[in-house]
Parts: sequence; C-alpha cells; structure tokens
Amino acid sequence: MPTLDPRVDAYIAKSADFAQPILEHLRAVVHAACPDVEETMKWSFPHFMYKGMMCSMASFKAHCALNFWKAELLMAEEANREAMGQFGRIASVKDLPPKKALTGYIKKAMKLNDDGIAAPARAKPAEPRELAIPDDLAAALREVPAAHKHFEAFSPSKKRDYAEWIAEAKTEATRTRRREQAVEWIAEGKARNWKYEKC
Repeated sequence: MPTLDPRVDAYIAKSADFAQPILEHLRAVVHAACPDVEETMKWSFPHFMYKGMMCSMASFKAHCALNFWKAELLMAEEANREAMGQFGRIASVKDLPPKKALTGYIKKAMKLNDDGIAAPARAKPAEPRELAIPDDLAAALREVPAAHKHFEAFSPSKKRDYAEWIAEAKTEATRTRRREQAVEWIAEGKARNWKYEKC
C-alpha cells in the first residue's frame, strides 16, 4: 500500500479538471515503479523522493509537467524542452510516454540515486533576470514599515517570488488579495513559499 501525502491529494483536487487524471496517472506509475518512494511538497508542487530528489509533477492553467531531477543523465537529447520538465506541455494522459517507458525512466532515476550519482551542475544564466517590483506592491510595502524593512533585506530570488506572484494574478480581486497576503507575510519576515521551506 503506497504512503500518500495528504498535501498531494489536496494539490490534485485543486488542479483543473483536465489535469487531475494526468496527475493521478503519474502518481500511480511512480508508486508502482518505486514502492519505497516518499511524497512531499516542495516549491508548492508535488515531489517524489527516493534516497534524495527523484522527480516532480506540476499542473498549470492549460498543461501539466513531469520533471526528473537528474534528467540530463536519464535522457539527454530525448528531452522535450518546450516547458518545465522533460515531456513538454502535457494536456492529457495521451501526451505522456507509455507506462512501460515512464517506468523505465523511474527505474533509471532510482539507480542513479542508489549509486549516489549527483545531478550535473547547471550553468548559471549569463545575465540575471531583471527584477521588476509591481508599483502597487512597492506602495503597499511602504505603508507597513516592518514589511518594507524585511523586503529590502530579502534576496533577489525571494523578492522575485513575490513580484511574480502579484504580477501573474488574472483579476484585480486576486491581485488585491495576493498583495494583502504578501504584505502580511513579508511583515513577518516570511518568504513567499515559507509553508514548504521545511519540507
């Protein structure tokens, strides 16, 4: 009987209708191929651990993604790099490789972890991405001195996490709600994904 993390259940339940059968399928294949796998949440999406990081899955507005932690060693040129992960934009179970092929990748990933082989170092981008703080977030932070102080002390990546979260809001109501939540968390010195940092 596989050990399931209720946070992963919740993630799947909150995903779009098209995504749920994809995520359930991926989860089942991983557990079948690797009975000792452990589920957790990192960076707000499900990860599968086996003697370290093995793979993860995520759902987005119109597609899902499957990502192997040591993909460069598993598949090299076979990887589809159109989206996060190595299998492109997965919009249905039919977009995935057959179960046998997926199982093969999982077994290879397990072997790499069994053998203690580290993931290749990823080259850093030549130029860091520009950090653009939305004006409304900047103004809201100035209204709360504790939040402004903490935000100024954050690393660029922590600032970017909040900035992108606000900027990606689809409606003004969502943007306002996210901005208010952001200011509250920042005033407490919390990073955007503070809930999962100890996973």
